[in-house]
Amino acid sequence: MCNTVLKVTFRSNWDSGMDKKRFKVMVLAFDGISAFHLSVPCLVFEEVFIGDYQPFELTLFSMTEKALKNSHGFSLAVEAQLEALVEADIVIIPSWPSSMPSAPASLIEALQLAHSNGALLVGLCLGAFVIAETGLLNGLTATTHWAFSDRFKAQFPQVIFDSEPLFIEHEQLLTSAGVAAALDCCLHLVRRLLGTEVAANLARSMVTAPFRSGGQQQYIPIPIPKMPESQTSLTLVMESISSQITQAHNIDDVALRCAMSRRTFTRHFRAIYGCSFNEWLLNQRLELSQTLLETTSNSVALVAELSGFGSESVYRKHFKQAFKVSPSQWRHTFYG
Repeated sequence: MCNTVLKVTFRSNWDSGMDKKRFKVMVLAFDGISAFHLSVPCLVFEEVFIGDYQPFELTLFSMTEKALKNSHGFSLAVEAQLEALVEADIVIIPSWPSSMPSAPASLIEALQLAHSNGALLVGLCLGAFVIAETGLLNGLTATTHWAFSDRFKAQFPQVIFDSEPLFIEHEQLLTSAGVAAALDCCLHLVRRLLGTEVAANLARSMVTAPFRSGGQQQYIPIPIPKMPESQTSLTLVMESISSQITQAHNIDDVALRCAMSRRTFTRHFRAIYGCSFNEWLLNQRLELSQTLLETTSNSVALVAELSGFGSESVYRKHFKQAFKVSPSQWRHTFYG
């Protein structure tokens, strides 16, 4: 799975040292679109504020000039058609009909042109099928709703399909799994473009988890066994660990606190969190370090220490592996 950091090189490029330009986000609407799927990118990108500055300009576009209604019969106020995509920085296909019709050639051509102009193309849930139809994913990794895995693989054999991640990211291409994973994907994009603190504040305002990595699983393939009564407290133990994230946490000790064997704890943890305990711990520490890089002038060595890493070199290695940039480069983009 590719988890390349998005290069912030869109037409409306912004960082704290530049004029406050706005990212032009274009979201596809079509007749009968799921109200939920359409609402996700609208909710995320319309709710981002940095002080009184709104970094995203969101517009609904359609493939036709006729009036549209969503799946619940509500009229949609569409403001643009395909020709407007030439001005887009981000184009989002939030879904696609489950009957899976081929995308019109006019839409495919408009997406290809937008991509060649530097726009990021995002396929949420079944919208990944439309992105794949452009041919831009050939030879790359992509995902979609796990229930449509076989169909995707059969229809696009040139694309390397992975049914497990919540989302998969390339420089100008981003695909996500189904339903709620679309929210994770959009929050991830905010986080990549504007930093951890902005994304975390947005997630809090939406009362949702601030960060689920793309590598987490879409679904649990087996039923979760009933937790022993002595430890429905896995959640309580994890809350305690979250408040002490910088301390050393041995998986055997954590399993003991949950009144489980290491094997049982590992199984339960992956079933609930979608990753291993060590992966979760690393992600939490990296996220804390991002916040410190963005909001303090502490040295990288001190950030490493305050985030629970044993040494600066270990911290730098993990940070570069996760985000493809150094801590200093991350700070240069988002500090201030």
